Amino acid sequence: MAGRTAGGADPLFLFGGYTVKKSGAWMRGLLLAGMAFSLAAAGCQSSGNKNAAAGQGGVTGSEFNEGGMAQGDQAGQRGRAIGLETVYFDFDSYQIRDDAKPLLKGNAQTIKGKPNWPTVVIEGHTDERGGREYNLALGQRRAEAVAKSLVLLGASDNQLEAVSFGKERPANDGHDEAAWAKNRRAELKDR
Repeated sequence: MAGRTAGGADPLFLFGGYTVKKSGAWMRGLLLAGMAFSLAAAGCQSSGNKNAAAGQGGVTGSEFNEGGMAQGDQAGQRGRAIGLETVYFDFDSYQIRDDAKPLLKGNAQTIKGKPNWPTVVIEGHTDERGGREYNLALGQRRAEAVAKSLVLLGASDNQLEAVSFGKERPANDGHDEAAWAKNRRAELKDR
Protein backbone atom coordinates (compact mmCIF):
# COMPACT_ATOMS: atom_id res chain seq x y z
CA MET A 1 0.00 0.00 0.00
CA ALA A 2 2.75 2.44 0.88
CA GLY A 3 3.97 2.63 -2.73
CA ARG A 4 0.73 3.74 -4.45
CA THR A 5 0.51 7.32 -5.58
CA ALA A 6 -2.48 9.53 -6.24
CA GLY A 7 -2.45 10.70 -9.84
CA GLY A 8 0.76 8.81 -10.70
CA ALA A 9 2.93 11.71 -9.53
CA ASP A 10 6.02 11.67 -7.35
CA PRO A 11 4.97 10.76 -3.84
CA LEU A 12 5.62 13.43 -1.20
CA PHE A 13 3.97 12.15 1.98
CA LEU A 14 1.95 9.25 3.35
CA PHE A 15 -1.76 9.81 4.03
CA GLY A 16 -4.08 7.01 5.17
CA GLY A 17 -1.95 4.28 3.62
CA TYR A 18 -1.63 6.16 0.33
CA THR A 19 1.27 8.29 -0.74
CA VAL A 20 -0.13 11.61 -1.91
CA LYS A 21 1.39 14.30 -4.11
CA LYS A 22 1.06 17.78 -2.67
CA SER A 23 -1.01 19.50 -5.32
CA GLY A 24 -2.68 22.90 -5.31
CA ALA A 25 -6.22 21.50 -5.42
CA TRP A 26 -5.60 18.97 -2.65
CA MET A 27 -3.99 21.60 -0.42
CA ARG A 28 -6.85 24.05 -1.06
CA GLY A 29 -9.30 21.32 -0.07
CA LEU A 30 -7.35 20.61 3.10
CA LEU A 31 -7.19 24.32 3.90
CA LEU A 32 -10.94 24.76 3.33
CA ALA A 33 -11.70 21.72 5.52
CA GLY A 34 -9.52 23.17 8.28
CA MET A 35 -11.22 26.55 8.01
CA ALA A 36 -14.67 24.93 8.09
CA PHE A 37 -13.72 22.98 11.21
CA SER A 38 -12.39 26.15 12.87
CA LEU A 39 -15.56 28.08 12.04
CA ALA A 40 -17.73 25.25 13.35
CA ALA A 41 -15.78 25.17 16.59
CA ALA A 42 -15.92 28.97 16.93
CA GLY A 43 -19.66 28.85 16.29
CA CYS A 44 -20.03 26.93 19.54
CA GLN A 45 -18.81 29.98 21.45
CA SER A 46 -21.19 32.78 22.31
CA SER A 47 -19.96 36.34 22.03
CA GLY A 48 -22.91 37.86 23.84
CA ASN A 49 -24.45 37.47 27.22
CA LYS A 50 -27.75 35.99 26.08
CA ASN A 51 -28.45 34.20 29.34
CA ALA A 52 -28.15 37.37 31.40
CA ALA A 53 -30.29 39.30 28.95
CA ALA A 54 -32.99 36.67 29.21
CA GLY A 55 -32.72 36.62 32.99
CA GLN A 56 -31.34 33.08 33.00
CA GLY A 57 -28.14 31.70 34.46
CA GLY A 58 -25.49 33.89 35.97
CA VAL A 59 -25.27 34.82 39.60
CA THR A 60 -28.36 36.35 41.13
CA GLY A 61 -26.70 37.62 44.27
CA SER A 62 -28.51 35.23 46.62
CA GLU A 63 -25.40 33.08 46.89
CA PHE A 64 -23.38 36.00 48.27
CA ASN A 65 -23.14 37.17 51.85
CA GLU A 66 -22.98 40.81 52.89
CA GLY A 67 -19.29 41.04 51.98
CA GLY A 68 -20.04 40.08 48.39
CA MET A 69 -18.24 36.74 48.64
CA ALA A 70 -19.78 33.40 47.76
CA GLN A 71 -20.51 31.18 50.75
CA GLY A 72 -17.81 28.51 51.16
CA ASP A 73 -15.72 30.18 48.47
CA GLN A 74 -12.09 29.08 48.27
CA ALA A 75 -11.14 31.63 45.62
CA GLY A 76 -9.16 34.67 46.60
CA GLN A 77 -8.04 33.58 50.07
CA ARG A 78 -4.60 35.05 49.49
CA GLY A 79 -6.14 38.32 48.28
CA ARG A 80 -8.49 38.52 51.27
CA ALA A 81 -5.49 37.99 53.56
CA ILE A 82 -4.15 41.35 52.37
CA GLY A 83 -7.57 43.03 52.27
CA LEU A 84 -8.55 42.45 48.62
CA GLU A 85 -11.78 40.82 47.49
CA THR A 86 -12.48 38.56 44.50
CA VAL A 87 -14.72 39.99 41.75
CA TYR A 88 -17.25 37.66 40.08
CA PHE A 89 -18.63 37.80 36.53
CA ASP A 90 -21.69 36.63 34.62
CA PHE A 91 -21.45 33.88 32.02
CA ASP A 92 -19.46 34.83 28.91
CA SER A 93 -19.02 38.40 30.15
CA TYR A 94 -16.23 40.65 31.30
CA GLN A 95 -18.45 43.57 32.30
CA ILE A 96 -18.22 44.63 35.93
CA ARG A 97 -21.47 43.75 37.69
CA ASP A 98 -23.25 46.25 39.93
CA ASP A 99 -22.71 44.05 43.01
CA ALA A 100 -18.94 44.12 42.36
CA LYS A 101 -18.61 47.91 42.30
CA PRO A 102 -18.44 48.31 46.12
CA LEU A 103 -15.82 45.56 46.21
CA LEU A 104 -13.76 47.33 43.58
CA LYS A 105 -14.04 50.61 45.45
CA GLY A 106 -12.76 48.93 48.61
CA ASN A 107 -9.99 47.18 46.68
CA ALA A 108 -8.92 50.48 45.08
CA GLN A 109 -8.85 52.20 48.48
CA THR A 110 -6.76 49.38 49.94
CA ILE A 111 -4.27 49.49 47.05
CA LYS A 112 -4.18 53.29 47.08
CA GLY A 113 -3.43 53.25 50.81
CA LYS A 114 -0.43 50.95 50.30
CA PRO A 115 1.82 52.69 47.75
CA ASN A 116 4.82 50.57 48.80
CA TRP A 117 3.08 47.27 48.15
CA PRO A 118 4.54 44.98 45.51
CA THR A 119 2.58 44.52 42.32
CA VAL A 120 -1.02 43.39 42.73
CA VAL A 121 -1.68 40.61 40.21
CA ILE A 122 -5.24 40.44 38.91
CA GLU A 123 -5.88 36.87 37.77
CA GLY A 124 -8.74 36.43 35.31
CA HIS A 125 -10.54 33.06 35.45
CA THR A 126 -13.42 31.42 33.59
CA ASP A 127 -15.62 28.39 34.06
CA GLU A 128 -14.90 25.14 32.23
CA ARG A 129 -17.21 25.78 29.29
CA GLY A 130 -15.59 26.90 26.04
CA GLY A 131 -12.24 26.30 24.40
CA ARG A 132 -8.87 26.93 26.00
CA GLU A 133 -7.89 29.90 23.82
CA TYR A 134 -11.32 31.50 24.10
CA ASN A 135 -11.27 31.21 27.89
CA LEU A 136 -7.72 32.56 28.15
CA ALA A 137 -8.82 35.63 26.17
CA LEU A 138 -11.99 36.04 28.26
CA GLY A 139 -10.00 35.71 31.49
CA GLN A 140 -7.58 38.38 30.24
CA ARG A 141 -10.46 40.74 29.40
CA ARG A 142 -11.87 40.17 32.90
CA ALA A 143 -8.54 40.93 34.56
CA GLU A 144 -8.08 44.04 32.41
CA ALA A 145 -11.63 45.25 33.19
CA VAL A 146 -10.90 44.99 36.91
CA ALA A 147 -7.54 46.75 36.48
CA LYS A 148 -9.16 49.57 34.48
CA SER A 149 -11.86 49.98 37.13
CA LEU A 150 -9.27 50.09 39.91
CA VAL A 151 -7.29 52.77 38.08
CA LEU A 152 -10.46 54.82 37.52
CA LEU A 153 -11.11 54.53 41.26
CA GLY A 154 -7.66 55.89 42.10
CA ALA A 155 -5.33 52.88 42.29
CA SER A 156 -1.94 53.30 40.62
CA ASP A 157 -1.58 51.60 37.26
CA ASN A 158 2.06 50.88 38.18
CA GLN A 159 0.92 48.55 40.98
CA LEU A 160 -1.36 46.40 38.80
CA GLU A 161 -0.72 43.49 36.46
CA ALA A 162 -3.50 41.65 34.61
CA VAL A 163 -3.01 37.96 33.75
CA SER A 164 -5.31 35.16 32.67
CA PHE A 165 -5.55 31.53 33.67
CA GLY A 166 -8.74 30.85 31.69
CA LYS A 167 -10.33 27.63 32.91
CA GLU A 168 -7.04 26.12 34.13
CA ARG A 169 -7.41 26.97 37.85
CA PRO A 170 -11.02 26.48 38.97
CA ALA A 171 -12.01 27.61 42.46
CA ASN A 172 -14.67 24.89 42.48
CA ASP A 173 -14.30 21.57 40.65
CA GLY A 174 -18.07 21.05 40.25
CA HIS A 175 -19.84 20.84 36.90
CA ASP A 176 -22.98 22.87 37.54
CA GLU A 177 -24.03 26.52 37.58
CA ALA A 178 -23.18 26.97 41.27
CA ALA A 179 -19.59 25.83 40.65
CA TRP A 180 -19.27 27.76 37.39
CA ALA A 181 -20.46 30.96 39.11
CA LYS A 182 -17.55 30.69 41.57
CA ASN A 183 -15.07 30.02 38.76
CA ARG A 184 -15.98 33.13 36.71
CA ARG A 185 -13.84 35.54 38.67
CA ALA A 186 -10.90 37.90 38.95
CA GLU A 187 -8.70 37.30 41.99
CA LEU A 188 -6.41 40.00 43.33
CA LYS A 189 -3.16 38.79 44.87
CA ASP A 190 0.14 40.27 45.87
CA ARG A 191 3.11 39.11 43.82
